[in-house]
Amino acid sequence: MAEYDIPDDLRYTEQDEWARLEDGRVLVGITDYAQQKLGDIVFVDLPAPKTRIDQGSVFGAIESVKAVSELYAPVSGRVIERNEELAERPEMVNEDCYGDGWFLTVALEDEEEYESLLDATAYRKFLEEREE
Repeated sequence: MAEYDIPDDLRYTEQDEWARLEDGRVLVGITDYAQQKLGDIVFVDLPAPKTRIDQGSVFGAIESVKAVSELYAPVSGRVIERNEELAERPEMVNEDCYGDGWFLTVALEDEEEYESLLDATAYRKFLEEREE
């Protein structure tokens, strides 16, 4: 399997989003695996603050030179903030997908939803099985 950065302190979805819980808020982005597979990111469509999103539902889209992909909510809640810089610099997702290339912060409604996400070990195993 190719080398992918999969931080141990995050949770993951099978749709390749990551989530980081911070003081009742969840920071959301796409994984290193996803950004490598997509290639050069050229556009990110994100919901406005105060928009309600539901775990597992589509909340936006990401476009690369290769494809357009839907983004899926790792948890349910209201969008607190979206990364406005991505409108001008979508390539930040490729440069730093776990840092400056984040997408949203969401007010977490149910901590069990967060806990149900894959941990780093389970996500690595999921990727290995996917790549076989």
